[in-house]
Amino acid sequence: MIGTLVHLWPYIWPGDRNDLKLRVVWSMVLLLVAKLATLTVPFTFKWAIDALTSADTAPIQASSWAFWLIASPLIMTVSYGLVRVLMAVLTQWRDGLFAKVAMHAVRKLAYLTFVHMHELSLRFHLERKTGGLTRVLERGRLGIEVIVRMVILQLVPTVVEVALLMGVLLWQFDWRYVAVTLLTVVIYMWFTYVATEWRIEIRRRMNDSDTEANTKAIDSLLNYETVKYFSAETREAERYDRSMERYERASVSTYTSLALLNAGQAVIFTCGLTATMLMAAIGVRNGTNTVGDFVMVNAMMIQLYQPLNFMGMVYREIKQAIIDIEKMFSVIERNPEVKDLPGARPLIVTSGTVRFDDVRFAYDPERPILKGLSFEVPAGKTVAIVGPSGAGKSTISRLLFRLYDVSGGHIFIDDQDIRKVTQSSLRASIGMVPQDTVLFNDTIRYNIRYGRWDATDAEVEEAARLAQIDGFIRMSPMGYETEVGERGLKLSGGEKQRVAIARTVLKGPPILVLDEATSALDSHTEQEIQDALEKVSRGRTSLVIAHRLSTIVGADEIIVLDQGRIAERGTHAQLLAAAGLYASMWNRQREAQEAREKLAMMADESLTPNRAPPPIAGASPAEGRLSEPLVRPDAAE
Repeated sequence: MIGTLVHLWPYIWPGDRNDLKLRVVWSMVLLLVAKLATLTVPFTFKWAIDALTSADTAPIQASSWAFWLIASPLIMTVSYGLVRVLMAVLTQWRDGLFAKVAMHAVRKLAYLTFVHMHELSLRFHLERKTGGLTRVLERGRLGIEVIVRMVILQLVPTVVEVALLMGVLLWQFDWRYVAVTLLTVVIYMWFTYVATEWRIEIRRRMNDSDTEANTKAIDSLLNYETVKYFSAETREAERYDRSMERYERASVSTYTSLALLNAGQAVIFTCGLTATMLMAAIGVRNGTNTVGDFVMVNAMMIQLYQPLNFMGMVYREIKQAIIDIEKMFSVIERNPEVKDLPGARPLIVTSGTVRFDDVRFAYDPERPILKGLSFEVPAGKTVAIVGPSGAGKSTISRLLFRLYDVSGGHIFIDDQDIRKVTQSSLRASIGMVPQDTVLFNDTIRYNIRYGRWDATDAEVEEAARLAQIDGFIRMSPMGYETEVGERGLKLSGGEKQRVAIARTVLKGPPILVLDEATSALDSHTEQEIQDALEKVSRGRTSLVIAHRLSTIVGADEIIVLDQGRIAERGTHAQLLAAAGLYASMWNRQREAQEAREKLAMMADESLTPNRAPPPIAGASPAEGRLSEPLVRPDAAE
């Protein structure tokens, strides 16, 4: 706990915010004054009781106006109410004054954690589930708020109040009252500590179950369409319910253990309260104390119970908050896998030549992906990368963006090693149109403008026109203000792809990376987008990751990867003439395309009136169905 508080202190006492420091100081002053007012309450209560019982042992033994004030039951009753009001006002004033300090600390740490999460590598995010990670951020943020609020607004005031109370008991009564009260506090805190430590593991299981259930819910809802495709609603609901069942069991244990803790605390405190009141009652009977003293002891002990009860709650909450914050700090303390080197300079793109020099890479050391890759994309030229699935095509784009760093070799842009330039300048110089486009849950205009935030509305609309999506947008009732939904699910795959293309067009980078940018489009639209992309890439260095070979026949060079190495390279015509791997892939895709066209033609003919459908090859007349599946267009992948 001490270590956590040490981590938090710079945010509670920020070096660059004198206004917040002043608030901390004033909060402490108000804290002390409020506690002094709190301790005055039992005295006013005592004096009122003594006045009502006509006691002759009032604290001030003088026939003066002060004695008269104290001896007046009405004055003392009013004073009792005024002091309680003062105590409440000062306490709330302190809390309101300190709120800005507390929430500034929460905001600052949450911001730093969020920024750091973006700095961590793609590997970190692929290893974690989004729902669980956002839960860590949420719980950590709430944990910071709890610790700041509990320590400053509850723990410190309680310690001050207990110390002042001990002094009052020693001054007003004798050491026996102090001994009994201290013993009560010590036993109370010991029991609270032991019981809370026992409950921590129960609470941790409950939190883990909650995180698991939350993660499963988010995962299922994000894959809403897939769930529908496979009619898996019942299975997903049962999977979620199993997690909630574990959460239910852990929650019941949590609340049961809390009931036991509260009962034990009540028993311990009641024993201490009874002991002090017995001593006061004996004093009243012996004439050494007044009835007011008896009432004051009771009021003081009852008044002590509230902060003590808070003390138990504070310890529990702080302990739980520390568990939550530890996970947040573990994220903050994790070093980014990819980071700027000391003295890294901005990338200066003069021509845009990209060169891979003996590049090696492996996600897992036991399974190398790229094995000494060397090639160059000349300035203003288009180079396509093709190959079977698992050959390392998409890895190349990730390395160029420095989502990962190479295991060996170098990647140069205009003879500048990308590991020696700043990541922000590198990524600002490269435009990416990915195969799987995920959009923000906002408007179409917002998603296109994401490419260049300072772009005007006219520039956004021009980029949309170039990406062949302006017409579709204008047909929508809300136009460019149309909401795209979670991950862009309100748009079709082709529409999302065109938004991504428009976003990159708006960015206008000197280097383009197209990861099968037209994969989700129909043949007619694909040709339109290809024409648009050719215009956009004119004069720019373009690296095309291709699965559909028909989209890269015009590339200046085609590089064929196989098992992390370059198997072939050349133009489309040269590779076909070589009759190697590329030619084999091309022929398979051609055959698959022809099979699709033939099937479509047969379907059209079967819909012609008064004409029997022709038999399907490979099927008996009785069966009338395919004997084997058609070759998929991506069979070569």
